[in-house]
Amino acid sequence: TFELSPEGTGYRQKTRFSKFYNLPELMSMFKEVADIKTSDMLNLPVPEANFEVIKTKPTEEQKEILEAISERADAVRNNQVEPTEDNMLKITNDGKKLALDQRLINPLLPDDPNSKVNVCVKNIFSIWDKTKEKSSTQLVFSDMSTPKGDGEFNIYDDIRNKLVNMGIPKDEIAFIHEADTDKQKDELFSKVRRGEVRVLLGSTQKMGAGTNVQNKLIALHDLDVPWRPSDLEQRSGRIVRQGNENDKVNIFRYVTENTFDAYLWQTIENKQKFISQIMTSKTPVRVAEDVDEASLSYSEIKALATGNPLIKEKMDLDNEVTKLKMLEANYKSNKYKLEDKVNKIYPQSILKTEMEIQAVKEDIANVEKLGEGDSKFTSISLGTNKILDKKEAGEKLLEEIKKVKINDSKVIGKYRNLDLQVSYNFMTNTHTFKLLGKAEYFGEFSNSTDGNITRLDNAIEKMPSKLERLNQNLENYKESLENAKVELTKPFEKANELRDKTLRLAEINKLLDMGEVEELENESPLLEDLKRAIVDYSNYEFSESNSYEDFDKLYPDLSHIGLAYTETPDEKHSIQYEVNLEEKTWTQYVDNVAIRTESFVEDGIFNSQAIKDMTEAIKMSSFDDLVSVDEEDLKQALGLEIDDDGNFYDPLAKDLDNDGIPDRYDNDFKDSDYFESTYDVEDNLHARKEKPSILGQISKFKSEEEKDKNQEKNEKGQER
Repeated sequence: TFELSPEGTGYRQKTRFSKFYNLPELMSMFKEVADIKTSDMLNLPVPEANFEVIKTKPTEEQKEILEAISERADAVRNNQVEPTEDNMLKITNDGKKLALDQRLINPLLPDDPNSKVNVCVKNIFSIWDKTKEKSSTQLVFSDMSTPKGDGEFNIYDDIRNKLVNMGIPKDEIAFIHEADTDKQKDELFSKVRRGEVRVLLGSTQKMGAGTNVQNKLIALHDLDVPWRPSDLEQRSGRIVRQGNENDKVNIFRYVTENTFDAYLWQTIENKQKFISQIMTSKTPVRVAEDVDEASLSYSEIKALATGNPLIKEKMDLDNEVTKLKMLEANYKSNKYKLEDKVNKIYPQSILKTEMEIQAVKEDIANVEKLGEGDSKFTSISLGTNKILDKKEAGEKLLEEIKKVKINDSKVIGKYRNLDLQVSYNFMTNTHTFKLLGKAEYFGEFSNSTDGNITRLDNAIEKMPSKLERLNQNLENYKESLENAKVELTKPFEKANELRDKTLRLAEINKLLDMGEVEELENESPLLEDLKRAIVDYSNYEFSESNSYEDFDKLYPDLSHIGLAYTETPDEKHSIQYEVNLEEKTWTQYVDNVAIRTESFVEDGIFNSQAIKDMTEAIKMSSFDDLVSVDEEDLKQALGLEIDDDGNFYDPLAKDLDNDGIPDRYDNDFKDSDYFESTYDVEDNLHARKEKPSILGQISKFKSEEEKDKNQEKNEKGQER
């Protein structure tokens, strides 16, 4: 990665983690032992925070000291000094002091009236003066130069003395360090909550978690930046908190340009990136690049501190491209899901609902009407007995119901031309029923002899409302199908903006290149053709308009180039397809498990030929080809099979011998003849349709190419 050097005077290449894979699985494992609640999930009534970065210019003294610090860093890197004499930790600490105030390096240096400490003092006084009527309060954070009581210069005393000279009563300004005991802290916090102490200064450690003084807080000032993102969140959490009487608050962050401030904000940004991507309440992306929304404000601060307009533009573009890529990824994800819905889910739902509607219509026509008289009861058949008296029917029905035990489900009779099936739910200790016609109608029995007949009638009387509900569902499915078709025709609306900004970012990166990175060797023409084929495939399948020059941005990792992703119709299993340009292989995954990997490199075939074969294979491929799963591959890798709807299922998940052990793990049952005859272990349970596969297309291409070569040889031989 390209980053500012710690001394803040140049730039360097630094090897860092660039991506983290399989984040959903990682978070699933973590959530087995933890519940995550983030602020975006809670939606608490907290004040709206306005973050403002206030930047100041370095003095000539600061520039000279920074140059000396840079020379010290060079000496450390070149092993010209002993670690005990000087090291990067000391340099970083001095750099932090210099960025805060030059007098922390040498108290004899002049007090710059435009330093960030003095700008902060003026800002504190201005807010104090404007909010006198409400007695609003302010917090000032600085982890460095805390008061020690030893007579040495420190920022805390400097700020208080200046505020007192400007007119703020001394008893309205306090240091958290002056409260040594819990009782003293409680008294101090109480004064801040009442507005008696209106300016409180402290460090993150002493004034972070547990500091509940939000009642009248109107502003927070960050004079320096801590090392941990959580510390920065703890700071802002003191003011952006429930119980604050102010609807809007301000958080000021002070930065000295061209000093260590830039590096310090960059460091906390890098730490925040990974944390935010993992702890997000949204579903994590599968592959997380080293960037995220929560850290963009940190990037901006870092850019402001550099003072280099080109770097500022680079940082702005980094943030904008990041946001656009997040939008593009979301667009593609939604598009894949819409394609599944248009091609499979909605048509299947429509067909299923139409069949259910027809079934309910037939049941309404065939069901026996209620009789005349008060009871309206006609008869019920239980076993071989037909009972005409309602009271007797209720008693006999209850007797039959009680005969149905745990894990039992059986048809006990017939009521109004519908079969009556009873089941027992041991979890709720209740008996349930199904009235079976062309469709099914559900209900729950009670222990009442009179009420059970009524419950059966109620289930039947709900047939018209069920029909109405199904008709409404059918309309909704059809409308959703048409809407999905329209959405699929829409391109990514910010595609041109993303392309233009990506190209500009690449141009700036070249201009900022410090010459420390070797030039890449020119790609071979064959590899260029392969990359163009991949870009063309992506443009065609996903209605994009990327150019070949975008390839490195689209696919930075040549060993993992994803070409297709989808889910089974029931959305229970994922299917992925990727190619590896370094190894010249392709791999198909189901639920992140590789079920098939093939190499284009074979014995006797040169690497150039493998690239040619790979290029032709991608040119011949479609999205459907790449996500078409071979059932034998699925069986071998995961033990799953494919049903007629294209869903994956475990054929051995049943418990045919009812012993409570799934058949896959029931060794006794596996040894039985019944197991072999039932599951037909030698053959597939379901005859699968022949599906075109990419491997088949490759083989066909190679075969035809070989055939053409042989024919060409024969023709030349005949000419001779």
